[in-house]
Amino acid sequence: MSPGPAGREPATPESPRPDSVGTAPPDSATAGSAPADQGTVPSDASGEQLALAGLPEAAPPSQPRSSPRKPLGSEGRAAHDPVAKVLLEAYVPHLDRVFDYRVTAALDEQAVVGSKVSVVFAGRKMSGWVVDRVAHTDVPEDRLLPIRRVLTPLPVARPEIVELAQAVAERCAGTVADVLRVAIAPRVARVDKEFAAPEAAETSETGVVNADDDAAVPADLSAGPASDGAADADPTAAPEPGRAPSSPVEPATTGWQHYTGGLEFVASVGRGEPARAVVEVLPSAEDHDWAGLTASAMATAYAAGRGAVGVVADHKALERLERALCELVGEDAVVRLHADDGPTPRYRGFLELALGKKRLAVGTRSAAYAPVQDLALVCCHDDGDVNFVEQRAPYQHTRDVLLLRTQQQGMAALFTGYAVSPEVLRLVATGWAARVAPDRADLRRFSPRIEATSDSYNTALDPLAARARLPHEAFRVAREALKSGPVLVQVARKGYAPVLACQRCRTPARCQACDGSLALDSAHAVPVCTWCGRHAHDWRCVECGFTRVRLSTVGASRTAEELGRSFPQVPVISSSERTVRPRVGSAPALVVATPGAEPVADGGYAAALLLDGNRMLARPWLRAEEQTLRRWFNAAALVRASSDGGTVVVTADQDRAVSALVRWDPAGHAERELRERHELGLPPAVRTAALTGPRDAVDATLRDLALPERVRVVGPAPVEQTPGNGADLAETVTNDAATLDGADAARSSERGGNRPYRALLFFGFGIAPRVTGALRAEKARASALREHAPVTVRCDVADLL
Repeated sequence: MSPGPAGREPATPESPRPDSVGTAPPDSATAGSAPADQGTVPSDASGEQLALAGLPEAAPPSQPRSSPRKPLGSEGRAAHDPVAKVLLEAYVPHLDRVFDYRVTAALDEQAVVGSKVSVVFAGRKMSGWVVDRVAHTDVPEDRLLPIRRVLTPLPVARPEIVELAQAVAERCAGTVADVLRVAIAPRVARVDKEFAAPEAAETSETGVVNADDDAAVPADLSAGPASDGAADADPTAAPEPGRAPSSPVEPATTGWQHYTGGLEFVASVGRGEPARAVVEVLPSAEDHDWAGLTASAMATAYAAGRGAVGVVADHKALERLERALCELVGEDAVVRLHADDGPTPRYRGFLELALGKKRLAVGTRSAAYAPVQDLALVCCHDDGDVNFVEQRAPYQHTRDVLLLRTQQQGMAALFTGYAVSPEVLRLVATGWAARVAPDRADLRRFSPRIEATSDSYNTALDPLAARARLPHEAFRVAREALKSGPVLVQVARKGYAPVLACQRCRTPARCQACDGSLALDSAHAVPVCTWCGRHAHDWRCVECGFTRVRLSTVGASRTAEELGRSFPQVPVISSSERTVRPRVGSAPALVVATPGAEPVADGGYAAALLLDGNRMLARPWLRAEEQTLRRWFNAAALVRASSDGGTVVVTADQDRAVSALVRWDPAGHAERELRERHELGLPPAVRTAALTGPRDAVDATLRDLALPERVRVVGPAPVEQTPGNGADLAETVTNDAATLDGADAARSSERGGNRPYRALLFFGFGIAPRVTGALRAEKARASALREHAPVTVRCDVADLL
């Protein structure tokens, strides 16, 4: 039976009565009484405990150990706004709305707006967030259920964050609960006690749950000392002046003078104006980097008494930004939000921001929702990174979240990067943001020297350079650069040999059990399937029957092994997969890294070799060229300036991407990409949506959707067994985060006889609200009626085209 509206319980005999929750039987035995059926006790016995001779008589208990509790909701209604609008923590589309519940007098002070509560819905105990308190409701009084308990009396779901979650859900055709799952840090009960008032934490009769009652906390999580009397203060009151740095100094604007309009943007942030900028960061600058620019802008907002949020793609960038920001404002003013730090530090920092005790937040994807009070600036570095795409529904992009938050709260926005994505260039083209770029003279002075082995000069000197993975020119540059510092070698794939083939006929080596590709973990290892993990001990080619394999693709481990033999006196450092290094020293060394895992060298790299460029450009992905160029720019920015001998060698032979790197013109390449996609009707010129599921379910969804005529529908077509971008998701997404859009789900569905299909929708920005609204309505209807199998909806599919 579907649940009733407004949190009402269905009137069925099988449904438990909410009044029975937490009550004791009226005839429960009192303490010290003996059972009546024991024959060893005389009938006239008093039932008291017998005392030994010579011992004083025990005092009678002041009250019985167990007393009958009052029925739930019998305390009466709250005096002020007795109706709570509760958003359930339910991840089904047809429950994506608020429900009315009664606030009792005992919970009046704890059930504040933003608190997390426990309620009864359709006979089940569920949690949710109080998003509003009102005086009246359309639900009859006898049908209005009371709130069971207050899980946390602190406003963890602030109104502006709930409003942002609603906007994200509307844009991505998802549910608000799915967005809040990412936005609100997981609750740790003992941290609640540090911030809540003592009477709210100690008095269980008021309904506040204890630390071991609705949330399991590991025993090894230390609560840490209470911070400066936070337990004695009102959690909703303004922060004490002594908690944050009392008088923040005026931050330095070092580095912004190299950019046209840079100082003006920082001044606008200090005045609280909603300035928006897209900054092309200088490579190899001596006095600043991207972290210094971002930290300077955030410190400017902080010095003006406002808050700021900085979002990065991974932990390496987070450490750089956090270090730069702490140097300007101090460690006590900054909150770090990162899942790898553990639940206790993350939730403590989240509450410090929600209660206004701190005003600066840095972190990865979830930091875009940081509940910073009086927010003035949001920052994002390298928005083109695929790590910014949320791997759970509704698959929102961090850049879109920050744009929605900027529009809602009227604040400043800063997007930095060595490369420029077509999405942020579209913001510049529409006039929403201003382009802040360095002068060409400064760019030539700070950028390294770029050499392409595919140009006419190097081709004439070495005709076989185009066929060699490490041409002679790259080898010569590395040998000379090792005399003065480390050399970075960027390779496309991790592992030893990601792809194998038959040594005789070159047929790709496949697993005999699941037809997955085989790979090698080391030189003497047995080939292993990259899909099912089985070892191919008795592999035999299906075409010619040969039993030996060759390496079709070389990974980072094999490259490090080959370079170690070529440079026997030089240490080789590997940074990829699970051994990502954040920094390396200035001593000569060969650093082999995959894209995104390049460590920062002290004093910069003397040279960089960008290998496997043709392989990265040949991926079957709309953004292959854009992403490859972004990776090249990020790696080349770690090299010293040309005046200090810094050199970058790129081995690809693609004219457009290589020429953009040689000229160091990221905006020009992004402008060309955006223009071509406008002509073809591809994102980011238009918006997209992907519907993935069984064939009959996708067909039924398309049939029932009320789409405008200008929506272009492609498909449905069978889902391929590789991710859309060819490499990124396969390397960054774990098995736990795999979804129906990945290869694992596609293979499992196909083995189950229900192969997934996908349909793509292309529509303009003008009709986008109508399309996403229709998708949300259809998801809710199909979820409530259960007419067909679920269909996954993803909007703005950056990694599927």
